[in-house]
Amino acid sequence: MQQGPSSMPPEITNYLLIDIDNEFSRAFAEYYVNSNGITKASTLIAAGSNTRQLVKMMFDELIKDYSYCDLENEISVSELINYLKDHHDLHGVLFNSTDYLLASDKQRFIYNSLHEERFLINLDDTGYTLSRVTDETLTEPSQNHHDIAHTPQDLIDLAEQLNKNK
Repeated sequence: MQQGPSSMPPEITNYLLIDIDNEFSRAFAEYYVNSNGITKASTLIAAGSNTRQLVKMMFDELIKDYSYCDLENEISVSELINYLKDHHDLHGVLFNSTDYLLASDKQRFIYNSLHEERFLINLDDTGYTLSRVTDETLTEPSQNHHDIAHTPQDLIDLAEQLNKNK
């Protein structure tokens, strides 16, 4: 995997924050809200499996919306993509760089399916920086593959397709 140079989008309005490390996500959202002098509620959207954490972040106006998502389950990710398409004009996805770099190739494929614009959040002594994900081998946004299986045969077909991609 390669990272592009630190290239932070001018605004991270309507970006999806993937919440795997709850403390990191909260700290980043607080930093984003405080450092940008936001006087209105945050423009971040968050997704993860800890809905209690996400509700607290929304209550504290660190995010504007959240969605439960089991990020290891492709059907759950497909449902998340459909929800985001229906309710938000998503501009990109933000990942904790450690979580992204430690993920398996299969998990990164799932992460990369969320949106074509993906950024890693890095924390160092100077604060948070974003760097673009340019992982060409895994980039296949599921904008065209977001149908949810509706029948048992759909699930069988999906499983066969996933086995071919291993």
